[in-house]
Amino acid sequence: MSHQLEVSGLSLSFGGLRALVDVDLYVDAGELVAVIGPNGAGKTSIINCVNGFYRPQAGTITFEGHNITRQPPHVVAARGIARAFQNVELFRGMTVLENLTLARHLHLRYGVAHALAYYGRAQAQEVANRRFVEEILDFMELEPYRHKIVGTLAYGIQKRVEMARALCLEPKLLLLDEPMAGMTVAEKEDMARFIMDVNEERGTSVILIEHDLHVVMDLSSRVYVLNFGQVIASGRPEEVARDPRVIEAYLGDEAGVAV
Repeated sequence: MSHQLEVSGLSLSFGGLRALVDVDLYVDAGELVAVIGPNGAGKTSIINCVNGFYRPQAGTITFEGHNITRQPPHVVAARGIARAFQNVELFRGMTVLENLTLARHLHLRYGVAHALAYYGRAQAQEVANRRFVEEILDFMELEPYRHKIVGTLAYGIQKRVEMARALCLEPKLLLLDEPMAGMTVAEKEDMARFIMDVNEERGTSVILIEHDLHVVMDLSSRVYVLNFGQVIASGRPEEVARDPRVIEAYLGDEAGVAV
């Protein structure tokens, strides 16, 4: 059986620094897979390769049967892969609604003439896009903030907007790079619920990079553990948490501590 996403033999170097070494991983359709590891282990480098920000020196990345290795980000996005960044990458001087509407540009399929006259295809697509944005606003419970300037919002809400922006691309696979970093306990609980709903209700596959092992245990079906750019363990969360190599690498003596 073919996997939705398959990464095989992925290697990435920056000068003499080997960020990734012969990494293999896969994600099946509708699966939520976590990638964990110490700081500098190569977690973000993997998704930077998947969504085209980095070009690996070796290995292949296949998504739904298409080789997307070294493809630019806009081509990868068009294939159905979206990303929410660890550091919020939004237009801070614009409203929540404007940020989400801009994210829909990838799905506009009309020419200049239609746009100028605003009829036919252009009007139909604009209406459909606005309807989809409204759906995401409701899904992510952002309705009260729709006309708020993003830069004035609390950090936890900005992170939610960042995820909503990615969802506006209608991804088949969503890459989440530490979506709960810097959040309060209550904000983390909310974000965990949204991630679960995206995966279960919308059927979106997810790769989650996260430091909190408790969150990983609760949300993911499988886990990959990286250390010094290499996969040192993979499997179900409870198996990985007991793996001596994982404990030795960064869990300490007590299983269940935050990674």
